[in-house]
Parts: sequence; structure tokens; C-alpha cells
Amino acid sequence: MRHRRATRFRRPHARSFFPPAGPQQSQPPPDPPARPDAPAGRPTPSLRGCSVNGHEVIRTALERNAKAVSLRPAVGQGTAVSRARLREGLTCDVQEGDWKLVVGMPQSMGGANEGPTPGVFGRAAFGTCLAISYGLWAARLGVPLESVEVDVYADYDARGELGVSSEVRPGYLEIRYLVRIESSAPEGEVLRVLDTADKYSTFVDVFSNGVPLRREVQISASAG
Repeated sequence: MRHRRATRFRRPHARSFFPPAGPQQSQPPPDPPARPDAPAGRPTPSLRGCSVNGHEVIRTALERNAKAVSLRPAVGQGTAVSRARLREGLTCDVQEGDWKLVVGMPQSMGGANEGPTPGVFGRAAFGTCLAISYGLWAARLGVPLESVEVDVYADYDARGELGVSSEVRPGYLEIRYLVRIESSAPEGEVLRVLDTADKYSTFVDVFSNGVPLRREVQISASAG
């Protein structure tokens, strides 16, 4: 029998996990809609039915990569580069390799609302990094997961970003995440997957620990 249960989470200090209700409070996203091309009467595909074969493919790839970087650390070292180019309407065209994204700002901030804000992408990066990490480590540890969902809550105070209060930081005041798992495995095994994935998650590390940040500037005279 499969049991659906909420997992534990950690927070740096005591406060209510769920954000207070308010007109500006973002609500948790609804369940994803069924794919337009999905046959009528059939649920949207999830992790069900692909645990065994999918796990084997993922586990093989991870073990191969882990062995490669253990033998030759330079193989796993490099620098990722993204370029953001600002255009009219506070809209940015972003490119990294073959991937292209559009990032924007809402009209309430003077933007053209042509794409999600940097905050949306930042929260999405954190949430998807966690969800994918859970899938990776579930495969590596041999623990079946039928469903994985991560909700990211980020508290903010716009006074900091707008420069009207030196007592308010520009960034988030606190970030919390709620993990929902459906699995036929014992709870202890599921928590082992989550704890291991959190320990080695790129974005948990980035968000939790200070990363060296350096700015370089190139200024060119305009042709006009």
C-alpha cells in the first residue's frame, strides 16, 4: 500500500512555516494541468511506471560521472557562463549555450511584462534543483519515488530593494521549502534520500552559504 505523507523540513529560527495571508502573498501553485496531447481520461504522466528502468539509467550515469571525477577531478571543473542583455521595457534576453530565455518585470515596476521576473527564475531554480536532486539520489540509493513536489516560499520586504530603508536587506528575509513525496518505500528510506540530496544540492549550498562574488566592468563610449 502506498502512503502519501508530508516530509519534515528545517528552518533557521522558529516561525510559522506557511506565510501569512495577504493581498500580495503568492499562493502555492496549483496542481499541474493535464498535457494537451494526453488522451482523454488518462492522468498526466508522473514518475509511476518508470522507477525501475529510469532508476537504472540515472544510477548508471551518476556512478559513471562520480568515478570519472574521482579519477580525474579536472573533468568536473569548469565555468558556466550566462549572458543577459537588457532591452526596452526592462526585458532581458538571456542565453547560455543553446538555451534562450526571456526575463522581464511587471508593469507595476515600469516593465513590459514580457517574461517572468528574475525572482521567479531564482525560486524555480531552487525548487527544480531540489526536485531533480531527490530524483537523482532516489535512483542512486534505489528508493522508489512515485511523486515529488517542492513548493518554495520566499519572504520579502520591498523597502530594501527600493532603497527606502537601510534597515531592510534587499534580498529575501527567509526562504522555506515544503517537500511532498509519494512513495511505497519506508519513511526512513525516503528521508535518507531527502537528507542526502539536500546535503549535496548545488542551490542549497548557494542559498545557505556565502559564495565569493566579484564584479568586473567594461565601459565603451557610444557611437552617438
